[in-house]
This record gives sequence, C-alpha cells and structure tokens, in this order.
Amino acid sequence: MRNLAGLVYMTMRLVSEFAAVEIARDDRGNGPRLMIRDLQTGQEIYLDPLELAALAWTRHQELLPLLDPGRFDPRTRPLQGE
Repeated sequence: MRNLAGLVYMTMRLVSEFAAVEIARDDRGNGPRLMIRDLQTGQEIYLDPLELAALAWTRHQELLPLLDPGRFDPRTRPLQGE
C-alpha cells in the first residue's frame, strides 16, 4: 500500500477458517489510522488511535454480539432507517 507521500506501508493478511482480513497503516486522514479490509467482501473500516485504544480495553464478551454470523446475512439485516 502506498500513501499520498509515496511511502510504502506493509500490509498484513490474517487468515483463519472463519475470516480473512488485510490490515495496513493509512495516513490519508487527519492522522494515522489502521485500515482493516475484509477480503471476502471488500468491506473496509478505518480506526484511529482513540478507537483502537477503546478496542484494547474491550472485554471479549463485549465483542460477542459483533461475532454473530447472522449479522452478515443480508436476508436478516434490517433495512437502513429501521
């Protein structure tokens, strides 16, 4: 991955039997961020240092609702505005 200043940052892929993601540093915003891309869907999120610190303080049990496979099934997701 190359940022606007021309610096090249290493991307890293993390793969398990349940998911595959790519992560990289991104400096195109107001400051450094971590880009996380789901390799199956291409969906991306950018997390700044404050969001990453909050994630580090999160207990695993607080993440369980995010890990529900039903969240990712478009047939069961609510429409926007619901």
